Amino acid sequence: MTQDFSRHEPSPGAVDGTDLQRLSALNTVGTISYVLHLIVAVSALIPGGQFGPVLLIAALVLDLVKRDDARGTWHASHFSWRIRTVIIAAVLYLVTVPLWFLFVVPGWIAWILISIWFLYRIVTGMLRMNKGLPMETTQ
Repeated sequence: MTQDFSRHEPSPGAVDGTDLQRLSALNTVGTISYVLHLIVAVSALIPGGQFGPVLLIAALVLDLVKRDDARGTWHASHFSWRIRTVIIAAVLYLVTVPLWFLFVVPGWIAWILISIWFLYRIVTGMLRMNKGLPMETTQ
């Protein structure tokens, strides 16, 4: 006796081929973006990382362009996480610029702390994405 598997109902939570391709593409984009952010974060902690801002802008544009593709998936939280991280870091860097003009050491300390925070956020996001988990965000 053989069983006909050609007309079976998908189990709840099952992913069809199209969704699997979409998630795979989003995973690839997410990995590229996280790697670019990681390069920027590390170069911010190492003197002479002048290529960082260009890569950061490229990663931000990639995230902004592909964000709509991720709507309705767990990847959407990662796009928001990365975009929010870049915006917050940019604001913090801009706010602390006067410290460089007034006092070099406090400005340097502030930028190092911001860079460590940025690195922490990027590594946390990368680890969660590699585990297939969304970012825990409060909306």
